[in-house]
Amino acid sequence: MLGLLKRYIAHNISIDSEKLEVITSKFKNLTFKRNTTLHRQGELCDKLYFINSGCARVLYLSEQGAERTRYFAFEGMVVTSLASFISGEASFEFVEILDDAELLVISRKDFFELTESVTEWKDFYCKLLEHAYINSNRLIERLVTLTAKERYEQLLSQNPRVVQQISNKIVASYLDISPETLSRIKSR
Repeated sequence: MLGLLKRYIAHNISIDSEKLEVITSKFKNLTFKRNTTLHRQGELCDKLYFINSGCARVLYLSEQGAERTRYFAFEGMVVTSLASFISGEASFEFVEILDDAELLVISRKDFFELTESVTEWKDFYCKLLEHAYINSNRLIERLVTLTAKERYEQLLSQNPRVVQQISNKIVASYLDISPETLSRIKSR
């Protein structure tokens, strides 16, 4: 159950097995059905999720009510509404399960208590923030510098799993294009 999480943590930081056990003991195993909303806009996001199996996304709604997907998470990845998780303030994002999922969940309280008591966990937190910053920056770069077709081609080459497993409507919301535009691009 915790094997994938332990490998993920050990891949990102140098840590001994005793401290790794302390960290992973704070995670609880939960299962969720497809289309379950883990976190809603306007709520405090007080959990960080590690995906053992399944798929999730982070999204928000535009002022016009259109869904905009910001992030996908598959097995071996973490997902949360990070700004809310860090700040302790209400979130502008949703976290939604796209496929039946088995998650390991840590509360915000336990997460930050670990940053105070386990130095390596603070290092992990730093890596998590670096990863989130780089992903956000790359997303902005793609939206600003690439055409819709180029964004799709890059997604297809860098993360074909998204295109293969996720509905066109959701992929289009990630690429910031209409589903019709995505269909035209895919048909060429």
